[in-house]
Amino acid sequence: MMNTIWNNFIELFFPRLCVSCKRLLIEQEKHLCLNCLLDIPKTNHLNETNNQLEVFFAGRFPFVHMASFAYYVKGGILQKIVHQIKYKENYQLAIMMGELCGKVIMKNGDKFSDIDYIVPVPLHPKRLKQRGYNQALALSKGISDKTGIKIDVGNLIRIINNPSQTKNSRFERWQNTEGIFDLKNKTIYKNKHILLIDDVVTTGSTLEICAKLLLSCENCRVSIYTLGLAV
Repeated sequence: MMNTIWNNFIELFFPRLCVSCKRLLIEQEKHLCLNCLLDIPKTNHLNETNNQLEVFFAGRFPFVHMASFAYYVKGGILQKIVHQIKYKENYQLAIMMGELCGKVIMKNGDKFSDIDYIVPVPLHPKRLKQRGYNQALALSKGISDKTGIKIDVGNLIRIINNPSQTKNSRFERWQNTEGIFDLKNKTIYKNKHILLIDDVVTTGSTLEICAKLLLSCENCRVSIYTLGLAV
């Protein structure tokens, strides 16, 4: 009772608003109102053969499965969500979005039924200190909470803190990602199926570099799941 009164008092001065439409949230809603949650442009990748993401990466490196949770459109709901996650330190929103991804994975469990580890794309320690947390790891935690798949963090590492690549071309992004990641111990992923996690696919250069590093481990297989696919 006291907690409810206190929370109501706090919300008088700091109202909980939907991160997308800024509407006042009701008690049962978290971060997003129900309308915006339902309006997220979700993909159907896990029910499609040779889905859009798999076609995008075809021929670049061998993979088992690939999928994105939703489409990332400029000015759209997912862009606002990702902005909150990456630049507004909204860790709990990242966890929630990971849980939504995990529910989709569980619903289509045959695709990722033999995954051994979830591995988030890492941040450089300097970037991690600036941001406060790794959004890919937060997404991974949400996915792990729903699927029960273990997360392995600290083996795939970022050794070069390259600048933001938002305005770079695909070729420039590829150049800037070469040599920035490393693996501490390749034997950990020997004979394993890894689910590589990132927030948004744009050119795919970061995921490609990470996947190729994982595939350098003996008999390692790689699948990829992301929160968004830029279109």
